[in-house]
Amino acid sequence: YLKIPDIIVWDFLFLLKFKNMDKIFLIAFGLVIISCGLAKMLPTPDSIVEVQENKSTEVIAFAKEADVSKTLKFLTSDELEGRDSGSKGIEKASVYLENLLKENGIKPYFKTYRDTLSNFDKTSYNIVGYIEGTDPVLKNEFVIIGAHYDHIGKISAVNGDDIANGANDNAAGTTSVSEVAKYFSKAKSNKRSLLLVFFSAEEKGLLGSKHLAAKLKKQNMNLYFMFNYEMVGVPMQNRDMLMYITGFGKSNMAAKMNEYSGDKLVGYIPAETKYMLFRASDNFPFYDEFNVPAQTVSTFDFENFDFYHQPDDEFELMNTVHITTVVNKTIPVLEKMMNAPTKEIKLNAK
Repeated sequence: YLKIPDIIVWDFLFLLKFKNMDKIFLIAFGLVIISCGLAKMLPTPDSIVEVQENKSTEVIAFAKEADVSKTLKFLTSDELEGRDSGSKGIEKASVYLENLLKENGIKPYFKTYRDTLSNFDKTSYNIVGYIEGTDPVLKNEFVIIGAHYDHIGKISAVNGDDIANGANDNAAGTTSVSEVAKYFSKAKSNKRSLLLVFFSAEEKGLLGSKHLAAKLKKQNMNLYFMFNYEMVGVPMQNRDMLMYITGFGKSNMAAKMNEYSGDKLVGYIPAETKYMLFRASDNFPFYDEFNVPAQTVSTFDFENFDFYHQPDDEFELMNTVHITTVVNKTIPVLEKMMNAPTKEIKLNAK
């Protein structure tokens, strides 16, 4: 129940002294005063990203746009020189992501946050954080949430710019995972254990995820599902969903996500099949090694962004409101997915 402030009650009682006032006007005026007072007690814009029109679903601001912009701007800065795997630029990104995990109290899964790749000729690292599950039984099962933080470095110049900053590909996805990490580090609401992974050498052929998937399989990890963010920097146009999911028919993940969200959060686009996107990002090695649901969400639909692997893939072209919305809508869904009492996300029969 909402408690009406005393000052509002006294204001209303004061009006009752004027016996000649029209009763209807008296009641209406009193209700206006009360409603104005109640309005001050409603959630502020800082606590809600949006309230969907004609729907009761509120999108809570787990992540703030300012934080999204801060991380995204750093990862896409020329100082990082396009984050090519094994480069001095990506080393700066590695340190930034390590510090982000450390500052939020997230432990390394291995001895350090750095998981050194065994399949690449330059020294490169996945950055891996770990939040233990809260349930004494379910914590023995794992969920992986990830995105690749590498890009292609320096390339042929376009209008004098030779740095492929990789804002959409995939600083946007990396930023999304960083915000998910912050949320679960504070909420401590994951019943299953959670790995938060920033993959290196995706652009070299999924080498970071191939290395880690094989390593964890050898350790007999009990993996429930893997969830990957890829190119979520700009919204799709004229679609009835926020994101599409790769491998749409591989599992019931899309259906369960929409059920958990109460909305059409994810869907299918033909380009996903045409370009075999299920095999094109860091979800695939985990599907290949573990034979469990492992899928990617994206909002790059081959129509809404013209600068794939180009120098113009810059921070200024990113829609940080959209990225924040992607994060804020996926966090509660991921929470429900990883906390289900049984493994509700399942592969479909072949």
